[in-house]
Amino acid sequence: MQYAAQVGLAALSSLLSIAVLFLLAKLMGTKQVSQMTMFDYVVGITIGSIAAELATELEEPLRPLTALIVYGVTAFVISILTNKFLKVRSMVTGKPLVLLENGVIYRENLKKARLDLNEFLTYCRIGGWFDLNQLQSAVLEHNGVVSFLPKEADRPATPADLNLNPKQSKVQMPFVMDGRLLEENIRQAGKEDAWVRRTLLQQGYRDEGDVLLAVWDGGEKLTVFPMDSGGKQKRN
Repeated sequence: MQYAAQVGLAALSSLLSIAVLFLLAKLMGTKQVSQMTMFDYVVGITIGSIAAELATELEEPLRPLTALIVYGVTAFVISILTNKFLKVRSMVTGKPLVLLENGVIYRENLKKARLDLNEFLTYCRIGGWFDLNQLQSAVLEHNGVVSFLPKEADRPATPADLNLNPKQSKVQMPFVMDGRLLEENIRQAGKEDAWVRRTLLQQGYRDEGDVLLAVWDGGEKLTVFPMDSGGKQKRN
């Protein structure tokens, strides 16, 4: 009986830690789950450790819960300060480091970044640059990503270079997902449910129930993926 009570209490503590973690993640913003700075990394690991302790602490759960909230609120306050004050931002997030410029590799900046030449060359190859002569600049950003600026003669040609004026593409908007119409998206795009169903019917679909995904490209076109994986993609 006592064992069952402990298991139930542990389950409740785990659910509480998950709920608190979710609320703190929403409070701190999506940056915590995307490209992290060193500060985000440290805070994330610490909060995760405290949450694990909260899930297993049965006698005094308020102690890790309090620590969890303090860390989360502190991270939130610091994020506000970094958004408002440049000095705080540079202290917390750091500054970009120029690793290569005009054919010169800055050895001192490599040391500051704790990178050796092999690691730097690896970053270059991962970025698709196997010939350093093609690079104008390489910059280590504060989130650990290396950005590259190629020389003008070695960058990919753009339509402007070729005196072309292609039509601007738009972000595709889903109109149907998992066999259901996304009415809010359809209204936002200025379309109607009847137009979607009519377009689907023209492509051989009886209704939205036969469609896994349908996306709108900003014009009169729907790209449709059938619910049946054996079917073929159809496009209006």
